[in-house]
Amino acid sequence: MNLLASLRFRLAALFQRSQMSAEMEEELRSHIQLRADDLERSGLPRAEAERRARLEFGPPQAIKEDCQEAAGGTFIESLLQDLRYAFRVLRKSPAFTVVSVLTLAFAIGANAVVFAALNAVIVRPLNVPRPESLYSIHRIDDNSAGQSYPNYVDLRDRNRSFEDLAAYSFINAGLDTGENLARVWGMATSGNYFDVLGIQPHIGRFFHSSDEHGANSAPYIVLSHSYWHANFHEDPGVVGRTVLLNKHPFTIIGVTPPGFRGTLLFFSGEIFVPMVNLEQLEGVSFLNARGNRSLFMTLGHLKSGVTPAQAAADINSVSKYLESTYPKDYRHLALGLARPGLYGDYMGRPVRAFLSALMLLSALILIAACANLGSLFAARATDRSREVALRLALGAGRLRILRQLFTEAIVIALAGGALGLWGSVLLLDWLSKWQPFSRFPINLPVTPDANVYLVALLLAIASGLLFGAVPVRQVLHTDPYDIVKSGGRLTTASRITLRDVLVVAQIAICAVLVTSSIVAVRGLVRSMHSNFGFEPRNTMLVSMVLGMAGYSGEAIPTVQKRMFDAMQTIPAVTSVGMIDSAPLTMGDVNAALAFKDDTIDLRPANSTATAVMFKVAPGYFHAANTALLSGRDLTWHDDSHSPTVAVVNQEFARRLFGAATNSLDRYFKMRDGTRVKVVGIVEDGKYGNLTEKQKPAMFLALMQSPSADTVLVVRSAVDPQQLAAAIRSKLHDVDPGLPSFIQTWDQALSLPLFPMRVATASLGVLGVIGAMLSITGIFGIAAYSVSKRMKELGIRMALGAQSKEVLQAALGRAFKLLAFGSLAGMVLGLLATKVLAFIVYLATPRDPLVLAGVVVSMALLGLLATWIPAQRALSIDPLNLLREE
Repeated sequence: MNLLASLRFRLAALFQRSQMSAEMEEELRSHIQLRADDLERSGLPRAEAERRARLEFGPPQAIKEDCQEAAGGTFIESLLQDLRYAFRVLRKSPAFTVVSVLTLAFAIGANAVVFAALNAVIVRPLNVPRPESLYSIHRIDDNSAGQSYPNYVDLRDRNRSFEDLAAYSFINAGLDTGENLARVWGMATSGNYFDVLGIQPHIGRFFHSSDEHGANSAPYIVLSHSYWHANFHEDPGVVGRTVLLNKHPFTIIGVTPPGFRGTLLFFSGEIFVPMVNLEQLEGVSFLNARGNRSLFMTLGHLKSGVTPAQAAADINSVSKYLESTYPKDYRHLALGLARPGLYGDYMGRPVRAFLSALMLLSALILIAACANLGSLFAARATDRSREVALRLALGAGRLRILRQLFTEAIVIALAGGALGLWGSVLLLDWLSKWQPFSRFPINLPVTPDANVYLVALLLAIASGLLFGAVPVRQVLHTDPYDIVKSGGRLTTASRITLRDVLVVAQIAICAVLVTSSIVAVRGLVRSMHSNFGFEPRNTMLVSMVLGMAGYSGEAIPTVQKRMFDAMQTIPAVTSVGMIDSAPLTMGDVNAALAFKDDTIDLRPANSTATAVMFKVAPGYFHAANTALLSGRDLTWHDDSHSPTVAVVNQEFARRLFGAATNSLDRYFKMRDGTRVKVVGIVEDGKYGNLTEKQKPAMFLALMQSPSADTVLVVRSAVDPQQLAAAIRSKLHDVDPGLPSFIQTWDQALSLPLFPMRVATASLGVLGVIGAMLSITGIFGIAAYSVSKRMKELGIRMALGAQSKEVLQAALGRAFKLLAFGSLAGMVLGLLATKVLAFIVYLATPRDPLVLAGVVVSMALLGLLATWIPAQRALSIDPLNLLREE
């Protein structure tokens, strides 16, 4: 019964506020009158008795608030009052409000963007059913996810941990719809791919294992929804239509559902085809090539109750079985499981490490912003000390004043968070649609989800509470009567104040960011001017897959020679070369095992080196400006009727023969037993990516081992862009139906340089934000110091102090804080930038220019931040100050 009465009373307090307030006022008046009557009977005059009674009871408003709070009816009203007062106070200080909101907007926006990327790469699962049990298999030793098709079949059939295993690989083909010939990217998948993933078609159907009956038995195409939308305008009649894929007829049987991008986050396949038909697309059958382990990636759902550790042990037992059964074609390497999305752990580890480091730096940005705002709030609390003292003297509770200050902080934090989140959503939407490489369908879906919005909200609230708590100690230790009596301000007697600590922390964080940014920029500049083993400037790359135009067998070398001769007839062309895949352009390269010539047992375990393998035509080294150190170049006479020869790099010669000087005219063996004669030695270079360790490389004669993948290397004495039209004209004369992709070699390097450019740009943006926060922090403490010491500085100048002495007195503390913070931040920054070496090639903190750049940058930031306070200090007129006194 008491509970119901209490509930009714509290509801009445909420919804009958005016009536309850009137009743309390009447009750309070009656108590005051009764007390006044008692005092009057004791001999006091009526007016004095009423005054004494009111003093004994205290401020009426405070009594009413205490009563209402006890009744539970003031929370909403007081909250609304706090909000109204906060908006009114912030509106009266527009400069402070704008600076605070923008500071938090930049900080929270940066954190939202970085977390969205981290969320897309690590947290958010693939857009498939049951993503929590989906795992891919990868080799731990060489961080590769590739398997050969026969190995995949054995892993699929012999493991006891997966419900089923599917395989997939990249393809690039020419799609002829009868109206135009387009170059498309897609995936060649096992027949059970869509069944394993549990994906249902948007229209039509998918292919299945039952459709596969041997090589080239399933000529079907499944279109991605985005490709169907962009190129077929969502025409449902496309199902059943026959098109040509690399001149072979394929039937479109279905379209994937919207939002399905495949099983790699960064790659959006445009078409899906059965891998049993790869021979038609690639010109080579891989179905029986057990030794080719770089082609297919595998994934599947774990069975219920099976842990990843148990599954890893299971597939490793299958791997050891394959090694014992096929010793010449299979070498066991430890296998592991990884979440699919970033190509297993091949891309995952460095990308995750960088995003984690970037998340840490963006968190430091937020901490610096909170330190900045905490410093501003502390100064603002000092300036508002008289207001606080008067409120305390009038009966306001300290907790109520603190609640008001926290309300102002939360309002600023929510406004800054909303603005920052809005900006980050716009940026993330653009990043999700951005395709940095026109040649490849590569982009990253970083669209924000509920996790991003929740994190932004939590960061805003936490930030408001964090910087709003800075002036708490000042308020709790305020003596209102001393403040009102002296007309002074809240002060602290300690030599090192909380504001000093916050400014030092803020400057240190800024120095960390500036150091990281300069290290990244220096690494990028070095990368652009380092020795790749070739010279990309003034060179055009013309990429094509001859199988797209129907070339195969003996027709491939013939058309390659015709294209080579056609390029040489273009004016201003100084040299022409040809290679199957240009270094540093595809992100992955072919590799082959190399054995010493006296090796008889050619099983993988007996190989001497795993070498990068290229197939080149005569003139490639001259066109690529790769130094031929000894021996000869390949010639057109090195064809299928002559002994197999190769040019190797220095690292290959060291691995196989001990030294490059005695390697000419010596032999090594390939996996199939072919003896290859070394006829030349070239300089070492970079082949797959810029951060790779030095790899052995072999360059085989293209005419002896034809490849449908062809890249013409055209070097000129003029701007290579001027040759594009002439190159297209010459290729049209050779074959008008041959699709090609033309770009400069510098443009092709955008793929290996992309991670470091993104890293440099990201760190640069964070560095700029950190610099802005540092400037405002130093400016705040310098301006506050000058404004509070105006009288002292005026007296100093009146007594004859020089400008240098005035500046030292006014800004000496600010410069000391700048020095301490910069030194601490630079040391931390040099330690933190070691992680950049995994992303940015040649990035190193052990660089005199980096140290000098950080020192100069922080000094310039200090000068910029203290310029206006310094001018104000020097412009003090002592006479005016004394006249005001």
